[in-house]
Amino acid sequence: MRLLTRYVLREIGLVFVITLISLTTLMIMIGAVREAIAQGLGAPQIVQLLPYLMPNALMFAVPGTILFSVSSVYGRMSGANEVVALKSLGISPMVLLWPALFLSVVLSFATVWLNDVAQSWGFEGVQRVAINALEDIAYSMLRTRKSFATPSFSVTVQRVKGRTLVSPMFTLQQDGGRAIIRAEAAELRSNPGSGVLTIKLYNSTVDAEGHHFENPDVSERDIPISPQSHGDQSPAHMALRQMPAALVRQHEILGEIEKRMVTNASFQMLTGDFDGLSGGGWAHEEKELTHHKFRLYRMRTEPPRRWANGFSCLCFALVGSGMAIRMRNSDALTSFFLCFGPILLVYYPLLAFGVDRAKAGAISPYAVWLANVILVAWGVWLLRRVLRY
Repeated sequence: MRLLTRYVLREIGLVFVITLISLTTLMIMIGAVREAIAQGLGAPQIVQLLPYLMPNALMFAVPGTILFSVSSVYGRMSGANEVVALKSLGISPMVLLWPALFLSVVLSFATVWLNDVAQSWGFEGVQRVAINALEDIAYSMLRTRKSFATPSFSVTVQRVKGRTLVSPMFTLQQDGGRAIIRAEAAELRSNPGSGVLTIKLYNSTVDAEGHHFENPDVSERDIPISPQSHGDQSPAHMALRQMPAALVRQHEILGEIEKRMVTNASFQMLTGDFDGLSGGGWAHEEKELTHHKFRLYRMRTEPPRRWANGFSCLCFALVGSGMAIRMRNSDALTSFFLCFGPILLVYYPLLAFGVDRAKAGAISPYAVWLANVILVAWGVWLLRRVLRY
């Protein structure tokens, strides 16, 4: 039995490692090129991105790779009548199957961890590289296009002379609206690690919220450019260890908003301010309440989503091994696509539906496991038929 276990693990492991290296390398290259195009990064920044893109690439590559490995290996073994030979000797096919299932469980836990690392550390690393390179990116774009924009600000210039922006106009997005800054000249300077871009202005004017300011001297203005500086961190990019504390804090915020709304409504009723009670003054309060409720739903959905995504490895292995043995096709690609086709049509649409509805608060966050449960039931049914016939 140990000989069979080693044989199966060696065959699956060899296919898995070769496929994983090839697929991960391809996905990292695609991811690096996509980020470079989207954010205008150069070769040095692309090299810095590679470690941060690795977890994300592995997160997507591992489930597909384990499916390809089990479907190709078990398809070849079944096509060569090795499974039939084992049954004729009175040996259960589970001797061949359990090494792959055990490996898929280990890979499932690893994929959950990779998902967590990719969404937190990996995303923050990519953003940090882009932010640190923002000064060079901005100057490059301004020289060629005479304009540059980020979620924090946009700038247009007449021309760029060395490191000096001639006749720039900055549009800054602020909580209270937007500010427009015009200057005779300006310089940009990023501060790596701080998430802040400093603008040095010469002979500038500022128009903001109906006010007009003029400064004939040299002045500086800091612009927050880190995504976290524009509000709370997105639940999609929080580490799982941060979720419990974040959920408690989110409940507290909702409680404070509801308490404030009740207090304001009670005061308006006591003072007879029925116009204020029924007027449009509550629109901001309702918008804020809706925003934080939506954020709470997203926080609740994120942990089960990552666990469900990770354990797709086990689900894929269950379905892939059973189908490959029953189809008895020794061609690796044919076995893979015969297994992946139904998974593509069933698993991913159900997962997307569950995540979307759970984030909207329409269903329980644990509904994201529905796709996994269906695949497990399907895989168990296939394995029972493999064992019985």
